[in-house]
Amino acid sequence: MTTCVVAFQSSLIGAFFVIMNINHTSEKTLIERLFDVGAHFGFTKSRRHPTTSSFIFGNKQGTDIIDLEKTVESLASAQAVLTEAGKAGKTVLFVGTKEEITGIVRAHAEQVSMPYVVNRWVGGMLTNFSEVKKRVARLAELTAQGESGELERKYTKKERVVIGREFDKLMHNFAGIKNMERLPQLLVIVDPRHDEIAVSEARALKIPVIGLASSDTNIELITHPVVANDALQSSVTFILDELTSAYAKGVSEFTPVKREEVRR
Repeated sequence: MTTCVVAFQSSLIGAFFVIMNINHTSEKTLIERLFDVGAHFGFTKSRRHPTTSSFIFGNKQGTDIIDLEKTVESLASAQAVLTEAGKAGKTVLFVGTKEEITGIVRAHAEQVSMPYVVNRWVGGMLTNFSEVKKRVARLAELTAQGESGELERKYTKKERVVIGREFDKLMHNFAGIKNMERLPQLLVIVDPRHDEIAVSEARALKIPVIGLASSDTNIELITHPVVANDALQSSVTFILDELTSAYAKGVSEFTPVKREEVRR
């Protein structure tokens, strides 16, 4: 965060907490913690999407300030959805291909053993999943051949170079979903505006989307929008912490259905 942003944030703290009626205690409230990580910073008013207007607390020096009371409400709603998804053993696909947050998205997906897309959203990832599965199968095949030494025995050096390039491309595009055997039942997307194709494909297949979206996003396209800063690493990390914790809580209560019970 730049010096000017820090100064800007500090100047707002007093007024914001007074208006929001936040009591200062030894243990910070969720709104205070969101404020600390910069979740309240939106974009300039000129970039504001009309659908987010009700989530805007005010404007300071041209920058929209997001109403964190409403962020807390939308976050709680998204957490409830994820907890239920965990209880039901549903697959959640995490998406975030914006360069500055890819590592954060990947880490949180791995924490709950869920698939992710962080490098590039390949068109048809959902809507043409049968073809995507073939590419994932090819990735698994090359991985197995490499681990067994078959590539060394079977192919010439020149052929291995070509295969190596194919492998690298497959890893770049599909590494995060290599264990995803079927379509996900829920998506968590950081910056749905940036990954609009993912949103479009999910909507086409009626797969619900939880989206961490800033003030420049059309949140009507998102099933469960969480309106907050989607660019600052601190904000993204904090909110994904909250979301993955909710999913993990649900998973802890998940009871797999036995085959005998299904047959009945």
